[in-house]
Amino acid sequence: MQLKVVATLVYRFDHETPVIVAIEPARSSDQTILSDRLLIDQPAELIRDEDPATGVRRFRAVLSGQVSIQYQGVIDNGARPFLQAGAHQHAWAELPAEVLPYLLPSRFCPSDSLMRFAQREFSDIEAGGAKVLAVVDWLQEHVDYVHGVSNAQTTAEQTFIDRAGVCRDFSHLGIALCRALNLPARAVSVYAAELNPPDFHAVFEVFLDGRWWLVDPTRLAPIEGMVRIAAGRDAADIAFLTSGSLCQCLSQWVEVTRVEEEPAEAA
Repeated sequence: MQLKVVATLVYRFDHETPVIVAIEPARSSDQTILSDRLLIDQPAELIRDEDPATGVRRFRAVLSGQVSIQYQGVIDNGARPFLQAGAHQHAWAELPAEVLPYLLPSRFCPSDSLMRFAQREFSDIEAGGAKVLAVVDWLQEHVDYVHGVSNAQTTAEQTFIDRAGVCRDFSHLGIALCRALNLPARAVSVYAAELNPPDFHAVFEVFLDGRWWLVDPTRLAPIEGMVRIAAGRDAADIAFLTSGSLCQCLSQWVEVTRVEEEPAEAA
């Protein structure tokens, strides 16, 4: 599927402030960037970084005053596969070394605190994809999607207590429960077609059958319409803008639309 993405961030910085920005889609084997450009409405020297393992792209800059940052691109995300119940769960000894950090507790996903609950609640479910799907079913049944309950400091443990939150909270709790079940899981920021209202969206991935599978614990957007931006241990690693001092978000706007592919001409 080809998707057109336009994302605009408008921030105010009271003085020269270093920032790290992750709004450009990742370069990876399961999505191809057909065209893209980045527009910033003030002169800025950009330092571009690309993670060779994940293809995640970020840039660093020093910004001041009111600044608009816009990304425009067309991305072909192929045919994203849906997680199957029979997807194989690897023994730890079988996992690639780069996957191991996603088994461990992190700042927003204290999986060790939820281990007793997770292993009791899901003990009867077959290992692998079936367990992950059972975790998503549990989230749907026991956690309400509600704005204003959580904030930027809310952890998966707090969401487990509150039983309410937004996409970031659903993903953190899903990640923590998966890690508590010995399943590697990581946070992912995406652009998502058919998300209403349009916005940056937080989902997660699990490593099964030798690959990462996208999972939306909110079920608010179709997997096949997602464009991966960044991946990491939790929200701290996938923020679309991180600043070295306080700043103000004036507005943000995201639009993701499907590009109708023209039929091939007959020979």
